[in-house]
Amino acid sequence: MANRRTTHQSYGNANGSNGQSGWDEMETENNQMIDGLRNKVGALKSLTLDMGEEIKDQNLFLKDMDHTFDSSWGLLSSSVNRVKRIATSGQNRHILYLFLFAFFVFFIIYVIMKLR
Repeated sequence: MANRRTTHQSYGNANGSNGQSGWDEMETENNQMIDGLRNKVGALKSLTLDMGEEIKDQNLFLKDMDHTFDSSWGLLSSSVNRVKRIATSGQNRHILYLFLFAFFVFFIIYVIMKLR
């Protein structure tokens, strides 16, 4: 029991006036820390909500890109089928013209890129 009194009294002087101010200081510090945590939690919540909105927007963009690629794939596959039909028709002259045209276009692009 004597140890408890001496421990209690070590926080302040004999009449206990310093003990209450120590508790008040600790309470004020705790309140400040709680306010700091509230601010940080609020910032994290705001960031999380912003991330959620951004993810929704990006998912819509990806779905639109997927649809665009699907339609492009259909166009490309129909073009490839036409080229296959031309190749199997026995008129190799059209294939030669196609390759010459492609070579000419790539050559023009190459020259334009070199001149920049």
